[in-house]
Amino acid sequence: MSTTAQPGPVSIPAPRSSQRAGQRSNFELYSWLFMRISGVVLVFLVLGHLLIMNVLDGGVQRINFAFVAGRWSSPFWQVWDLMMLWLAMLHGTNGMRTIINDYAERDQTRFWLKMLLYVAAGFTILLGTLVIFTFDPNIG
Repeated sequence: MSTTAQPGPVSIPAPRSSQRAGQRSNFELYSWLFMRISGVVLVFLVLGHLLIMNVLDGGVQRINFAFVAGRWSSPFWQVWDLMMLWLAMLHGTNGMRTIINDYAERDQTRFWLKMLLYVAAGFTILLGTLVIFTFDPNIG
């Protein structure tokens, strides 16, 4: 009669949570939904952008300062490019936030990485928005 030692119960540490006990938030649900919706919208915006800029009407050879000036003289193209900028930056920032939350082990490291991410994303969104709306085709 042989006896084999059975392993004892395995202790699995509780997942990290920034929420206080008893307090619920739907932020992660909304974040998940935003990623799916913004991803679908970005597919159409980016494919439309690539089609117009690189395939139709002579391709990439025609893209120069005058082309951009003519394109951004239309509010439609300003809004198109602005939506592409904002959605891409927010989509990417949300994805990086998730990666930081998953892989940064120390709370302080996670905090500073996310602050750096948010500052960089905010700066890029602000600068890109300013460029789109303050573009002067009469330079030079």
